Amino acid sequence: MGGWAIAVHGGAGVDPNLPLERQEEAKALLTRCLNLGISALRSSLPAIDVVELVVRELETDPLFNSGRGSALTEKGTVEMEASIMDGHGRRCGAVSGITKVKNPVSLARLVMDRSPHSYLAFSGAEEFAKQQGVEMAENDYFITEDNVGMLKLAKEAKAILFDYRIPLAESTCGAAAESPIQMNGLPISVYAPETVGCVVVDTQGRCAAATSTGGLMNKMTGRIGDSPIIGAGTYASELCGVSCTGEGEAILRSTLARDVAAVMEYKGLGLQEAVDFVVKKRLDEGQAGLIAVSNKGEVAYGFNCNGMFRGCATEDGFMEVGIWE
Repeated sequence: MGGWAIAVHGGAGVDPNLPLERQEEAKALLTRCLNLGISALRSSLPAIDVVELVVRELETDPLFNSGRGSALTEKGTVEMEASIMDGHGRRCGAVSGITKVKNPVSLARLVMDRSPHSYLAFSGAEEFAKQQGVEMAENDYFITEDNVGMLKLAKEAKAILFDYRIPLAESTCGAAAESPIQMNGLPISVYAPETVGCVVVDTQGRCAAATSTGGLMNKMTGRIGDSPIIGAGTYASELCGVSCTGEGEAILRSTLARDVAAVMEYKGLGLQEAVDFVVKKRLDEGQAGLIAVSNKGEVAYGFNCNGMFRGCATEDGFMEVGIWE
């Protein structure tokens, strides 16, 4: 065993013109979440508890697009989704179509621990949440002024937007059209990371992963992305834990998270080699990023787009928080 390791992300695909103030806010949140996870690991909390704890913190802060501050559907409502997986026994839980649960990742954990199923969605998931006494809130709690404005822009542009990272005063459809960098066919000035996630290996070598998102701005109601899909947006095994972010449809097609574990197992690649391989070989023309840990206490990340909000730390004292290459 190589000791504990942790990584967090706030999404891949970042506007190079993102205001410095927003960059610093994002890095401060990632640092806070890293320190929260580090403290829990030093207290001998199991990996599965740590990933839930950290993602709850990310869901509660409206800076990134998960929980409070989630992107809005075409109808102006929130439909959130999340998943969690314990590599020890490959247990998992996932939820989609969540409109009133404050922390979808904890509902996913309850699906794993207290239901006979692995995945619940929409009214069935929310009925289960009520049965379990999960903290709820009306849909308005999750909606921010920034998101309302970005939904208006999305409808005017007849496009799907990926969150609200650029202040509205600095982002217009006309200016967006001039951007040469694109994510999912959209100018990156109106794209921002749509997902948060955490991966952890604890001192016992147990790996876990969790991912949560509000999805796409102006998405069709009922749309399900990669984040709640085990093997696509989230995966953990005895070898590693992985959480992905980026163009959800591309991640789904490539079963990106599972493929990291697969090439480690079947090709004998190390963690960073496996991450680099799947990002380069499995996404076709899609753009995405991911974070990963191994049962040896290693941490890795990779992305093929313009930046990824991420942070990572290991028991030997290494710590990094960054956005760009």
